[in-house]
Amino acid sequence: MNIGIAGVGLVGRVLALNLLQQGHTLTLFDEDTAYGDSAAGMTAAGMLAVFAELESAESIIFEHGQRSIALWPELLKQINILDAYQQEGSIITAHPQDYNELEHFIETLQSKVSEASEIQRLDKEGIVALEPDLEQHSKAFYIPHEGQVDAQRFMHASSEYLLAHSDVTWHQKTKVMDVSSGAIFANNEVQHFDWVFDTRGLGAQEQVNDLRGVRGEVFWLDAPEVHITRPTRMLHPRYKIYIVPRPNNRYVIGATEIESEDKSPMSVRSSLELLSAVYSMHSGFAEARIVNMLTNCRPSLRDNLPKIEHSTKMTRINGLYRHGYLLAPAIVEKALNEGVLK
Repeated sequence: MNIGIAGVGLVGRVLALNLLQQGHTLTLFDEDTAYGDSAAGMTAAGMLAVFAELESAESIIFEHGQRSIALWPELLKQINILDAYQQEGSIITAHPQDYNELEHFIETLQSKVSEASEIQRLDKEGIVALEPDLEQHSKAFYIPHEGQVDAQRFMHASSEYLLAHSDVTWHQKTKVMDVSSGAIFANNEVQHFDWVFDTRGLGAQEQVNDLRGVRGEVFWLDAPEVHITRPTRMLHPRYKIYIVPRPNNRYVIGATEIESEDKSPMSVRSSLELLSAVYSMHSGFAEARIVNMLTNCRPSLRDNLPKIEHSTKMTRINGLYRHGYLLAPAIVEKALNEGVLK
């Protein structure tokens, strides 16, 4: 089939890779560059935190997350970056004064799904066995099966793959005004297709009710004195900071979740909180270099759950909230398995 995709962020790319595997011809439209310079998927840490998100998420997020974790390796293999996938579990810890909250957090996870019984309590010796650089901490929990996708490598490699593919036409820096039955309206003209997908995220606000942006903020730090190998979280009464390792001692640091569609630079308060927290997590971050300070907005619906809508010759996928990398492969698979292209 001849298929049009409006919006080539994370979901649009995962969708395009799946459709190419099925033998379709694609035309892509996005107001960003082909390399996703301003996409939320480029800002993301790429965590596959299927258990850790359970505290504030529905069980459907857990189920889709487990499926996505199984699907990611094949997607990354398709674009020849299988080594951008890691599934060696994650660690969550806290300062001693917050140990009660840490215990409550784990108990909440274990009350929601039986699989959370696999979460392991770590004392100081257990922590050092997994992550020697966290030796200053005396209590933590190890969550098996979680991991990460190197988000920036995925965005870059998928761009290269799609741009080079003979069955893909990509209209960069092209704002889509509307998506309707078999048609995409952009550049003051309508192009018709056998089927169209609207995966524009916040770009679809005029067509999707209750769609809002949730702001996220991250630092990229180069920290040669830090050697953490797994995604690591620190619980705090006001935020849950995450440290996600990248090659060559680079770390993606984040925590903030702000109900705002403001994409302006990070505030002094947010930056001070994040940097102070990461320094308290590991003193080696004191000499880290700030490579990047990024902000972006994730598309979210009122219930913070993803939504798939099918109509004649058209499918909309939106509302992945802060769970983009955790959900995208499973949500795309679900949309395609519902038989819309048959």
